[in-house]
Amino acid sequence: MISLLRGTILSMSASAVTIDVGGIGFRVLATATTLSELRVGHEETIHTSLIVREDSMTLYGFADEDERDTFDILISLTGVGPKLGLAVLSVHTPDILRSIVERDDVAGLVQVPGIGRKGAQRILLELGNKLGPARSQVEASAPSSVTADVVVALVGLGWSEDAAASAVSAVEAENGAMPVSTMLRMSLQKLGGRK
Repeated sequence: MISLLRGTILSMSASAVTIDVGGIGFRVLATATTLSELRVGHEETIHTSLIVREDSMTLYGFADEDERDTFDILISLTGVGPKLGLAVLSVHTPDILRSIVERDDVAGLVQVPGIGRKGAQRILLELGNKLGPARSQVEASAPSSVTADVVVALVGLGWSEDAAASAVSAVEAENGAMPVSTMLRMSLQKLGGRK
C-alpha cells in the first residue's frame, strides 16, 4: 500500500493535487485543508490512503497521519465510502470529529454534505470510541489568520489575490468566524468556476 508520497507539486485543482515522485506523476484527491497547505513547485509530503476497486485505484491524500488514519476509520463504517470520508474531513478536523463523537453531536455531523440525521446517528453509533479521545480543546483560529490562510490557498489554486480576498471577505461577512477548511470550501463555492 502507498502510505506516503514525497515530491514536487506539479498542479492543483479544487479537489486534487498532482505530485511528481521520481518522474512519476501521482494524482491524489485531498481535503481542502490539505490542499491549502501545498504549493505548486514546492517539495511536499502527503500521507496517503490507496483505495483499490474493480475498475480503479485511487489515492487520497492528507496533511498528516492523524487525518489519514481518521479517514481509514471512517471508510470502514457501513455506508461511508471514500467520497463521504473525504467530505467529513473537509468540514471537520480529526480533533473536532472526536469532540463531535464524544458529545454525540448529530447536528455537528449533519453539517457535512451528504449526511442526513439518520446517517449521522448511525455513524456516531458505529464510531463509538474508535477515534479515541479529543487530543486538545478545539479553539477557533484568529479570524485574521484564517482569512489570510484561505486567501493564500485560493491564490495557490489559481485565483487572483483580489478575487480570492473578495470571496473570503464575502463569506466571512455572511457567516462570521469559521475553521479554515469550512471557509475555503465556502469561498470556492462562491468563486465557482471563475478565475
